[in-house]
Amino acid sequence: MTAQHRGTIVVVSADVGAGHDSAAAELTRRLGDRGFVVRRVNFLDLLPSPARWMCREAYRGVLRWAPWGYGALFTVTSRSRLAAAVLRGALAPLRGRARRTVPAGTRAVVTTYPFANQLLGPLRRHGLLPVPLVTYVTDFVVHPTWVAPGVDVYCTLRHARPHAAGTGPGPDARTVAPLVSADFPAAAGTSRSAARRRFGLPERERLVLIVAGAWGMGDVEAMVADVAAADGVRAVVVCGHNKALRRRLRRLTQHVLGWVDDMPTLMRAVDAVVENAGGLTCQEALSCGLPVITYRPLPGHGRANAAILAEAGLTRWVPSAEHLRRTLAALSTPGPEPTGWPTAGSADAAALVADAAGRPTVASSCAYPRRTVLDAVGEAVGVLVTVLPPIRRTGGR
Repeated sequence: MTAQHRGTIVVVSADVGAGHDSAAAELTRRLGDRGFVVRRVNFLDLLPSPARWMCREAYRGVLRWAPWGYGALFTVTSRSRLAAAVLRGALAPLRGRARRTVPAGTRAVVTTYPFANQLLGPLRRHGLLPVPLVTYVTDFVVHPTWVAPGVDVYCTLRHARPHAAGTGPGPDARTVAPLVSADFPAAAGTSRSAARRRFGLPERERLVLIVAGAWGMGDVEAMVADVAAADGVRAVVVCGHNKALRRRLRRLTQHVLGWVDDMPTLMRAVDAVVENAGGLTCQEALSCGLPVITYRPLPGHGRANAAILAEAGLTRWVPSAEHLRRTLAALSTPGPEPTGWPTAGSADAAALVADAAGRPTVASSCAYPRRTVLDAVGEAVGVLVTVLPPIRRTGGR
């Protein structure tokens, strides 16, 4: 069956870090294999230009310069669904623009970014979005901003849970396997020596990969220094798009990389991963069967993810440099082979979306009206209420 026969699916993500977009890219690939045409939409492109810039840069600035403030905001807004309700109201002027991103003939809409739910959920609830709305929650902690009236299905990771009681998605949640490319476990077919030669890494040492998301956020220099001080290991650091961090880290370790396109091979080259967000790279490492250590986690979602992962026995959360040294030393002792990501009882998110897309929908050729003067006025007003920095993200590389 051709893609044209199966119809179009719209996937809404956001280029905030890399985790949301990477999940969307993998979902796009899987849906394409199932015969769908996929249209990708960047949530930030739905915002007026000033709000778009401030949304991304203010968030980046808070994480870099006032992480304690981000952590406090994450905690306060986790205690009830009031924050999500306020956000829905702020985004209301943009609903007309959002409706026009979904072309006639669309079979389903999928989000991988929480704020998109607050914009699209009300459209679905009131019949203005006549196709199923599915969301893939990229984190292990389900913040209330993911939860919106109108969402048909929440795809959540195994062990995921709400950050506060009474703020989760409820009975509409389905447990799915992470949207991680099959290239990661498949990289086991590459020899470790070949993987290390690919990145110019020493072949006879124990290597620890340090990651801190696409923006290189957190106490990365301290992470690198503490790993480098441990006996019997050498640090390999991925700085993502943070060029300034890469320059600074060259004083601490020889193996400092920027953005890496071939992460499966790099993970094949190392013996363990140290991370600080519990996001995409953590999930990729677990899918490879690598030991994962969480150290100096980011406030907010980083610490919340770390607690869930450690409690589930998937990662080790170490509280100090001394604990880090002992943990790395223990990893140097040969033990049983890692088992990789636990997938028992987890569905494929793409299969759930395809199933939703196969349901009968309300055909409508006029469900997506043209832009009007009222839309323009509403979007101008939206500038004033959408410039608040986002209050969460997913880790990426």
